[in-house]
Amino acid sequence: MIIAAAEPHDVTKLLAFREEAAAWLRGLGSDQWSRPYPADRLLATIEAGTVFMLRDGHTTAGTITLTPEAEAGLWTKDELTEPSMFVNKLTVARAYAGQGLGGRLLDWAGDRACRAGAQWLRLDAWTTNEALQRYYLACGFTHVRTVREGGAVNGGPRVSGWLAQREAQFADHGFADRAPAPERLRFAA
Repeated sequence: MIIAAAEPHDVTKLLAFREEAAAWLRGLGSDQWSRPYPADRLLATIEAGTVFMLRDGHTTAGTITLTPEAEAGLWTKDELTEPSMFVNKLTVARAYAGQGLGGRLLDWAGDRACRAGAQWLRLDAWTTNEALQRYYLACGFTHVRTVREGGAVNGGPRVSGWLAQREAQFADHGFADRAPAPERLRFAA
């Protein structure tokens, strides 16, 4: 399988991925990703070079967003002085579920973060999705804290504020990596 940067024409596929994942999550009783994601915001992240596609021939098996930008209001000022990269929107096609691709995508992200000079690979997960939280713990992440306040909708509770991190490190993820080399992180110590 090959991992490469997403291209603007991938927006439709990525939106379909999100809908497929949301439907699957609904079947598990979760409201995660129940709101449609704005296509223009997704296109902006693709154009910023932070969205990556895992391809199996002509089929997209998964996707991950990896960015040096933290979502506002999650990490402390001190934590933000530590060189980190942040995982978002990790999704594996249901046809590829159970093959360990999510863990390998996280290994790829940790490897890329390490090559960019990051100390930490960080993420935030849905606060009510305990199965997802257990998954990340099983993938070597450590729970930092859960941020519940400061939601984006009318000041309500934050829905994705379960924070976790693991050290960024080189990894043998097994993918043919066709993504451009990561830029070195710039951070304030």
